Amino acid sequence: MGRDKAWVNFDGNPLIQLAVEKVRALGVEEVFISGRVDRDYSALKCPVLFDLEPGLGPLSGIERGLRECTSPRLLALAVDLPHMTTAFLRKLRARCDQLTGVVPRLNGRLEPLVAIYPKRCHAFAADALAGSRRAAQDFATICFRRHAVRNFSISNPDDRCFANWNYPADLTEGSRA
Repeated sequence: MGRDKAWVNFDGNPLIQLAVEKVRALGVEEVFISGRVDRDYSALKCPVLFDLEPGLGPLSGIERGLRECTSPRLLALAVDLPHMTTAFLRKLRARCDQLTGVVPRLNGRLEPLVAIYPKRCHAFAADALAGSRRAAQDFATICFRRHAVRNFSISNPDDRCFANWNYPADLTEGSRA
């Protein structure tokens, strides 16, 4: 993208603000931001967690969230999904119980950055990072194999929620979608 996607505007608001609002609309009491030390997140009014070691990717943010959360489950939500809906996040939550989370599957591929992980997945994330295994996909697969999460296949029209922004051209196309 060439810049921090969290601060890209969609419908007049930064993507990070929209993501926080969607999570809060679910009634989630504990909302964290996995942030960068060179940004000011104070307007979002929630704690910011910084990676213990910068540059390890999204799994590092998930690991910090799992470490710090006091609730039995953590909702991980990437900011670059402007079409994600609170309704879809409710569907996600409905597929969990106290001990088991959920990771969506779209076109045969796990979507680990829109998922709910039970607190016990912290050990899996910490082990993966300690072993230099940084791929969130691999982490989600481990969680699934250890029966910590289940998955469910995404179908139309929910698949639109997963249209993410990775390139400048996506901004124009995403706005029209």
